[in-house]
Amino acid sequence: AGDRKNQIPLMKKVFLGTDSGATTSKTSGVWEDGSPISLNLAQSSTNSQLGTRAVVDGWVEGVEKFLAENQLTWSQVEGLGLAMPGPYQAYGVLDRSPNLPASFAGWNFLEDYSAALAQKAGRPLLVVTGNDGNFGGVAEAAHVRGAKKCGVLMLAPGSGLGAAYTGADGLSLNGDTLNGMEAGHMPAPLQILGLPRFTCGCGRDWGCFEAYTTISGLPQYLNHLLPKYPGHELHNAAIPPKEKALSLRTRAQKGDPLALEIFDLQAKAMGLHVANLSIAFDAEFVVIGGGLIDPHSTTEEFRKRYLDGIRAAAEPWLFPVQRRTIQIVPAALGELSQAIGASLTALYTWKSQAD
Repeated sequence: AGDRKNQIPLMKKVFLGTDSGATTSKTSGVWEDGSPISLNLAQSSTNSQLGTRAVVDGWVEGVEKFLAENQLTWSQVEGLGLAMPGPYQAYGVLDRSPNLPASFAGWNFLEDYSAALAQKAGRPLLVVTGNDGNFGGVAEAAHVRGAKKCGVLMLAPGSGLGAAYTGADGLSLNGDTLNGMEAGHMPAPLQILGLPRFTCGCGRDWGCFEAYTTISGLPQYLNHLLPKYPGHELHNAAIPPKEKALSLRTRAQKGDPLALEIFDLQAKAMGLHVANLSIAFDAEFVVIGGGLIDPHSTTEEFRKRYLDGIRAAAEPWLFPVQRRTIQIVPAALGELSQAIGASLTALYTWKSQAD
């Protein structure tokens, strides 16, 4: 009797989500109440170089691995989400992606994945898809607000600037052409930042926020600010520009004035963006993700300086009531966020259809 009591009920509904990367895919899941089934991701190879069939097989392999590791069965699965980086030609139809083969453009991955899952489960399943950044925002929103119904913005600077807005219904804003919240490519107010126009990885040179808040913009910051520090060792360092840029986070935590100025400017740019987006969406919570707030690779002092800089830059541009109510907080879920967000989106969609 004791053993039976500790077993997972066979008919307890589960919702799974896969975060598809260019080389590795990660699968997680949630129960019907939205709580995570496990904090351990099941990983599988994406194998994009082998074609679309291999990618679908990899996604299914990850799902089966997660089910097996958690003593779950296909009969319990009610819905699945797939976090897939865009851009899209239509819902579930891939456009040309910089991290996938050119031949994948026009691939209806949602149709192929749904068919493969139905074959495994023995019945059609609810399958939803969306931008990986948006799904990450769904998970972080569920974490930060708990049972409260409110909007949540997420900004996650890395190599690019991930951005998401999650409404009170728990779902992300996708937009009419699935390009909603591509907020990294909005133009920054350079007259306030006091910086020249940086070129963004998207090709625009009008000064995308992404170029001022992420790793991709660090070489341009160095080119602009290094002359201000004539004795700095990076003038003569025999390393590639990318390595110089990647050394800045460590240098800043050791008190390097050049590195600190660069990250202070990144915080200022992020704060201005928070103010812009807060005026548009009026969210109660703003979640900041990315490597600059990673507790495993940054000090508490550095994280505090960065978040304080964001708050200070945002505050003058907010409405008075927002200055009292908006909470700017660090992300909490790390690499779990996108797979869990995909799972939650499947759950919320299933609930809305049931209603």
